Amino acid sequence: MIYGWQINHTVIEGKRMRFVGSAWSLFGNWVKWLLLSIITLGIYSFWVRIKLLDWKAKNTVFVK
Repeated sequence: MIYGWQINHTVIEGKRMRFVGSAWSLFGNWVKWLLLSIITLGIYSFWVRIKLLDWKAKNTVFVK
């Protein structure tokens, strides 16, 4: 909710941005990332932050 609010109130070069991600898709990713971290004995946890930033970027669009 906080990230969505930040993005929905951001304007870059006169174009408003919009966040289109859902809590369910983020929850699904967290479950996947947790399982991968357990399977790899914590090694995958180094990539979780990067994957979270990637998920945020994929769910951020410019409003036309």
